[in-house]
Amino acid sequence: MSEATIVSVDEIMQLVKSNDLLEAEDLALSLIKKDPNNSDALYALAVIHRMNNNLEESLETLSQVIKLKPNFGRAYQERGTIYFHQNRNDEAINAYRLALAHNNSLVMSLRTLAGLLGKRGELIEANALLETYKKLSKLPPELLAVRNMMAEKRYLKAENICRAFMLKNPMHVEGMRLLADLGVKTNVLDDAEFILESAVEFEPNNNLARFDYMNVLYRRQKYTEALEQATLLLKNEPDNLDYKIGFANQSVAVGDYDQALLIYEEALTKVKNRSDLYLVYGHALKTIGNTNDAINAYRNSYEARNNFGDAYWSLANLKTYKFLGKEVESMKVYIDDPSTSVDDKAHFCFALGKHYEDNCKYKDAFSYFTRGNELRKSQLEYTPALMRQRFKAQMDICNKNLFESKSNMGAKAKDPIFIVGLPRAGSTLLEQILASHSQVEGTYELPNIAAIAYELGGRRKKNEEPKYPLCLRDLSNNQLKKYGESYLSDTMVHRSTFPYFIDKMPNNFRHIGLISLILPNAKIIDARRHPLACCFSGFKQLFASGQEFTYGLSEIGNYYKDYIQLMSHWNEVLPGKIHKVQYENVVSNIETEVRKLLNFLDLPFEEQCLDFHKTKRSVRTASSEQVRQPIYASGIDQWKNYEEFLKPLKEALGENILNNYDKL
Repeated sequence: MSEATIVSVDEIMQLVKSNDLLEAEDLALSLIKKDPNNSDALYALAVIHRMNNNLEESLETLSQVIKLKPNFGRAYQERGTIYFHQNRNDEAINAYRLALAHNNSLVMSLRTLAGLLGKRGELIEANALLETYKKLSKLPPELLAVRNMMAEKRYLKAENICRAFMLKNPMHVEGMRLLADLGVKTNVLDDAEFILESAVEFEPNNNLARFDYMNVLYRRQKYTEALEQATLLLKNEPDNLDYKIGFANQSVAVGDYDQALLIYEEALTKVKNRSDLYLVYGHALKTIGNTNDAINAYRNSYEARNNFGDAYWSLANLKTYKFLGKEVESMKVYIDDPSTSVDDKAHFCFALGKHYEDNCKYKDAFSYFTRGNELRKSQLEYTPALMRQRFKAQMDICNKNLFESKSNMGAKAKDPIFIVGLPRAGSTLLEQILASHSQVEGTYELPNIAAIAYELGGRRKKNEEPKYPLCLRDLSNNQLKKYGESYLSDTMVHRSTFPYFIDKMPNNFRHIGLISLILPNAKIIDARRHPLACCFSGFKQLFASGQEFTYGLSEIGNYYKDYIQLMSHWNEVLPGKIHKVQYENVVSNIETEVRKLLNFLDLPFEEQCLDFHKTKRSVRTASSEQVRQPIYASGIDQWKNYEEFLKPLKEALGENILNNYDKL
């Protein structure tokens, strides 16, 4: 075979399988000469070295591969194989564990690691690995190949193979699960939901498919439906630990923390190495205000997996936690470790940024915040122009004529109070103040309005325009009323007996037109903060999901500018509908601002709204610890410590916003 006929590393690997190692090595070296950073060719070369018994050369080459591609599971598996043949069993175990952490479909790693752990007497983990190995070994080769490609993010090729398999086997539930998982990984969640809904109809007793279905419903923020699936799973297998934890997670989603904490605590008596379990346990404890126990849970989480960046970031995200010296040193070690995933590195960066900020080392803090944002941005596909186009569509469609033609339509209830704005603008503080009132219930950042907008947008291909908001022109009174009543009934799961409740999803500012049509009597509060303070606070915050515009100073500045423009439009076409609250005014004169706010809501003044920090309730956002303290002014001008670095943000915002932010 000549060099010219080689079109991919796959063909080199075919030569390896045929034991034609000499030609395979020549071709791999030729590819590497042309592209020294070709991780796939380097991996092939490492395999060739190992088969030629050049083990040290193979290990050296694998180190290059892992440096270039830290999440490459097969590279860790290859390293484990070499250690295994050298009788370096402890190192082999670590390598195989890393391989499976990055790709849980590597059957050789599963089988060999199970054997090594069995010899060490770690029978529980060994048996679990063996069971997984047996299940995967029964899969059709095509589906096992799909799983491996997905682990390596080769999604298009994986989808092509999976769809070809499904054409021949249209009711193969394992194939359906993989196709749905591809939908989740590429963020086509409506397809994933439809596929899994069909799968559980085909095989109602297939608990694995039902477990996937539950998780997709959760991802789509259909929490009541997800809880129903979790309940069925637990009924089918009451002793299954994963199903118990799944039920606890869904209980958290609907606000049943007592139930969830009991399950987490029971589960933690049975397993000690579940970093993910300690993490969700810590989140639940944080939400109900049990900070000390949350800290212990997060520490247990990183002790269960030393390079678990999310555990360290969760400590930093308490906002009041100060890292120990040994924790700082650990983060610095793992952030530069080639085996640490991009996701974990991003978490470490934001945590270290918070640490250096707390110690007034602002240059170091900014360096880590910037590095973390760049890592996070590399994982996303945010398009500012597309977002601006969506905002413009709202302004073009939702004009005065639309609201005049549909006045007095929709559901008439006055229950909802929407708090909108940008994240980190003070919405959690306003929610805590209002939730201290005897007639108002604080809930969460509810997904329901966005879900209605998504439904109205219709199923479409990636590049097709959504039907929403254009479709708002054609909705009848009955349809608008139906959507309003659906919102009210769907949110009841988060409510008790209070006459009013708060929905503080910040991004609902994009949908104020929809809210006004389906819930014309709902009140809307716009939470504002100094643009530099708000934007930079978002820049140094690592969000669990969404808010993709925050991972760059120019991006967040332009988004803020677009937000101001859209809010100006809403105030023009819906005069008197929205009450703006400036965060700095609340800090400097809380009573005056609270009285104005309650007057807008037609609620009597109550003194306990000024003592909001004493109100006991669950708070899920990043500001949860801050709103449990009396109001303070120290954070207002914190952005000034970084002013020398904020030129891109200032340029994006522009002089008008910077000089007139409180008047816009």
